[in-house]
Amino acid sequence: MTPWVLLDSAEVPGNGGELRLYRRGDEFSIKIAGRGELMNSRVHGSEEALAELGCARLAGCANPRLLIGGLGMGFTLAAALRQLGDQAQLVVAELVPAVVAWNRGPLGELAGYPLQDSRVTVREGDVARILKTGRQAYDAILLDVDNGPEGLTRKNNDWLYSIDGLGTAYEALRPQGVLAVWSAAPAQDFMQRLRKIGFEVEQVRVRARGKKGSRHIIWFAKRVV
Repeated sequence: MTPWVLLDSAEVPGNGGELRLYRRGDEFSIKIAGRGELMNSRVHGSEEALAELGCARLAGCANPRLLIGGLGMGFTLAAALRQLGDQAQLVVAELVPAVVAWNRGPLGELAGYPLQDSRVTVREGDVARILKTGRQAYDAILLDVDNGPEGLTRKNNDWLYSIDGLGTAYEALRPQGVLAVWSAAPAQDFMQRLRKIGFEVEQVRVRARGKKGSRHIIWFAKRVV
């Protein structure tokens, strides 16, 4: 079997460990040192579904503005761009600058170099900080941060999924706006927190890879007022 080759590594701010980018033939993997694989270029169906199903819930919204938390390998961003018109605006928040560089370099071709699209603005930093500065700024917020509510990389990510974090996301959405959250596994208490904030919540199970692979979870939480 062709061995994995380490291409680069980068520290996750806030003592989140070390991200490592690997390649094996035409396959790429991003792993967190000592804690396993975070994402693989052959398994991205649920990341695309996050954008496709999220954007579908914006039907009739003229010139939507979206915030995407977590760039990953660019599949969510690319899927959103395919769904939206020429006047859409997409802000991508990525905590690890190296991940942005990887998407401009060796990972770029995987999703068709979405960072080159003129509708995209990249913000290198914590998506939580961006949420706190944008009151009713977005029609949709797509979060694919860490591993969902049960994170792997940074304890600080827990805030995003807390009552305070979800309340901040609620305030950052425009009326009828949608918060879409990707997760590797179900979390009943997370749904309860979303409802407590005032969201209308729907849970959807999607496949990680086409009609195969494990099932992941996406929550769609709508701000109705």
